[in-house]
Amino acid sequence: MSATLFLCVFVSIYWLLRGPANFLWFSDIALLAVVISLWTEKSLPASMLAVGVLLFEFGWNLDFLVRLIWGSHVFNLNATAYMFTDALPFVIPVLSLFLHVLVPALLLYVLYKLGYDRRAWKAQTLLAWIILPVSYFFTDPEKNINWVYGIGGQQTWVAESVYLLIGMLLLPLLIYFPTHYILKRYF
Repeated sequence: MSATLFLCVFVSIYWLLRGPANFLWFSDIALLAVVISLWTEKSLPASMLAVGVLLFEFGWNLDFLVRLIWGSHVFNLNATAYMFTDALPFVIPVLSLFLHVLVPALLLYVLYKLGYDRRAWKAQTLLAWIILPVSYFFTDPEKNINWVYGIGGQQTWVAESVYLLIGMLLLPLLIYFPTHYILKRYF
């Protein structure tokens, strides 16, 4: 119930302040996947997004905590810089903090309760092969949703379309499959 309520509040506020394209971020999709898994008691949605976001969310949390405590970033990717600016309404960093801290915990909770679905890495790969091109072709390059234009910012070492294709190939190989292997072993 509380996850559903948070989803409703989150979507309402983010839609108004950030626009619908913001919901293409995998971390936002993960929130929806958690709620769907809790509603249906099916682990596939949560398993998919656990494969897709846990590593990134742990990195986000580490970067945020180091910046909060010591004033510098671990990864220097600007992933958490918006949390420390006065340019945004206060509600955005607050909701974002809940999203990036609670969603990974909820994903792990759902996997603990419902188990890990071994089809997740393949399904997450398919989802990424849909979401990444949509993020590339239909969103503002300045927002760099899902880092389709470069990690942490615009990259310049290859053409943008080549970078997108490289990302679509490397995410499943370097992130999804290793995470799948770990989750399969422990859940």
